[in-house]
Amino acid sequence: MSKTDLTKTYKELYTASAKPALLFVPPGHYLSIEGQGDPNGEHFAACTQALYTAAYGIKMHYKKMELDFVVCKLEGLWWVDDVENYTDFREVMEVSRDQWHWQLLIRMPDFINKNDVKAILKKTYQKKPVPHFNQVYLQTLAEGQSVQILHTGPYATEPVSLQLLHDFMEEKGLTWNGRHHEIYLSDPRKTAPEKLKTILRQPVK
Repeated sequence: MSKTDLTKTYKELYTASAKPALLFVPPGHYLSIEGQGDPNGEHFAACTQALYTAAYGIKMHYKKMELDFVVCKLEGLWWVDDVENYTDFREVMEVSRDQWHWQLLIRMPDFINKNDVKAILKKTYQKKPVPHFNQVYLQTLAEGQSVQILHTGPYATEPVSLQLLHDFMEEKGLTWNGRHHEIYLSDPRKTAPEKLKTILRQPVK
């Protein structure tokens, strides 16, 4: 039985280079969970576990129907309150981490039936009642025109790549049109910080 692998189906969304580029991001279905606070904190870790538990619960349900798929990469949207008052990403980066808002995402295949998801998640929770599981939901995200760049290295050095991205936006006459989006291609538990690969994406207009 073959598996659907969304990183191959939508290769252009899960590959990037160290040079900024424009792309169009079509609508997609994502399992989501939202929170606030330091990404190194316990709440972030617990929400990540809840999201993966939900994703694997859905995977196992569809595998029994011979519709198996590879659980996709973890992604995250990031923002702060009153972000419209900021004119530069560096100002946003200076906001205290405990004030950061985030929405963690895992993309789902198009064959996932929205009407079935609630029942699948309820059954999954009965088997594995992890904290914050009831906050996981399925949503459609449509970012449209965006710019992105591949960042290689620790998360703390992302501003170097973000500067390149925003210089590119300025050169093209583009402005923010949505939340900062990160796609984690590497598992930080298994990858040295200097080898971490993260796609940094920004919807624009």
